[in-house]
Amino acid sequence: MTHIKTTHVGSLPRSQAVVDFIFARENGTPYNPAEFDACMTQAVSDTVRKQVEAGIDIVSDGETSKISYATYVKDRYTGFDGDSPRNAPADLKMFPGFLKRLADDGGTPHYARPMCVGEVKSKGQGELEKDIANLKAAMAEHGAERGFMNAASPGVISLFLQNDYYNTREAYLAALADAMKAEYETIVASGLDLQLDCPDLALSRHMLFTDLSDDAFIKVANMHVEALNHALADVPADKVRVHICWGNYEGPHCCDIPMAKMFDTLMATKSRYVLFETSNPRHGHEWTTFRDRKADIPEDKVLVPGVVDTTTNFVEHPELVAQRIQRFTDIVGADRVIAGSDCGFGTFAGFGAVDPDIAYAKLSALAEGAALVK
Repeated sequence: MTHIKTTHVGSLPRSQAVVDFIFARENGTPYNPAEFDACMTQAVSDTVRKQVEAGIDIVSDGETSKISYATYVKDRYTGFDGDSPRNAPADLKMFPGFLKRLADDGGTPHYARPMCVGEVKSKGQGELEKDIANLKAAMAEHGAERGFMNAASPGVISLFLQNDYYNTREAYLAALADAMKAEYETIVASGLDLQLDCPDLALSRHMLFTDLSDDAFIKVANMHVEALNHALADVPADKVRVHICWGNYEGPHCCDIPMAKMFDTLMATKSRYVLFETSNPRHGHEWTTFRDRKADIPEDKVLVPGVVDTTTNFVEHPELVAQRIQRFTDIVGADRVIAGSDCGFGTFAGFGAVDPDIAYAKLSALAEGAALVK
């Protein structure tokens, strides 16, 4: 019987000590760099230990040292300054009372989103190498055999750190792909799997490209995939995970572009593992897209459906988790399915809808459910 492996999308709740250090750096407040590094090392160790205890097979560093999964690049690459315009997702604009409630209740995170105002170039891989060392040390300490590290895709960088320097979107994406290439290769060279976070392939439809038709947006998304695949030219596909997302927030999501329309785009990514949402109520039905298009799923693809939600504090019953996994094992077989989460539990430092202890309870339920699949 095949054991269904377990993983998650990447980010996990950060301790208050970690959050305080990250925001000291973010706000230019004096802090001790050695104490910062020591705090991150200990926090990653704790994060990996909790994942192992929960039964997670393929672990991450929880994106502990990053302010967020996309805007961290402003600290590691040149060319970013000032602030980018904020634009609420279209579904939240449809319900202004709810949007106001989110804002009044602190339901939206506050962090810098600088514009691209100059040439994008790497400042070196020093910060990344610290993250890699922390994760590998924690894995060795706690007996985790396989790990992955997140990195921003060119497309998601262009979504949150908007362009005010390059002549065209294509030129900006090309520059980002060239700049990010070494980061991707460094992660894989370390022995870790590389995860590319690509909410631009779905979220940006109702956030940045609301004026386009679905077909016109798909052309933009395909251009993002071309830039991503260019950056991955020298990375083996079997070391790559790609995550598509419609936005990790509790909301109506009634403007989300369907998976059926993004299926070909997702399958075109140079990745063996594709991670996607199937737990939240807006996308729970879309497992049928994979069933109906089974013949169009490349034989080398491994499906990583989200079988626990990351925006509510319900802890899914393991039987429900098993049922969600079974839908996909029935399509491609148990050896081509890994159980995952819809999105991250700590997308932004210091901000998360799910209580930290409940987040790990959800991961335990994920593992328990995976063990039930026959």
